[in-house]
Amino acid sequence: MNIKIISSGNEEIFSFATPIGIGLIDSAINLTRICLFDKPDILFFIGSAGSYGNLKIFDIFESSTASNIEHCLLKKECYTPIENIISSDVSRETIVNSSNYITQNKMLSKAFLKLNIEAENMEFFSVIKTAKEFNIPVKGLFVVTNYCYENAHEEYIKNIKTAKEKLIQYLIYKKIIKEMNG
Repeated sequence: MNIKIISSGNEEIFSFATPIGIGLIDSAINLTRICLFDKPDILFFIGSAGSYGNLKIFDIFESSTASNIEHCLLKKECYTPIENIISSDVSRETIVNSSNYITQNKMLSKAFLKLNIEAENMEFFSVIKTAKEFNIPVKGLFVVTNYCYENAHEEYIKNIKTAKEKLIQYLIYKKIIKEMNG
């Protein structure tokens, strides 16, 4: 069975994962290449997530449901004719919102929570959408690095190293990867 572990890249590089790029567009393009030329049987996306308030820093959670909701929709300043919440299976667990922008506003974070959306990760919506297009089962595993408030970026930078270590330990514990040396 060909299980492919993927991550975004930049700060989120792992020796056992293939980076696909940051944001909705680069991740979709690069994951499409992978699916066309070395189609995996299962995709497993790992990465960081920002919490809209309920999840705590360093919480680890799995998801197979993502949304692509921009702030203007929360403010009733725009609409979309496309599906903006997708799931790779029938369960509706933690919903992860994806956008090319990071939320830094507590009031907007609360608005996402009212929609039962708990976290954000820039790539996950395009990962699920691409996987569905190629009929590949997909799951995401996330570690919370920051709250989606005013200091989101500073918290991310401060916490990403520890978050990656916790994510690796979780993957070893779950026997998704083997013990790593060094």
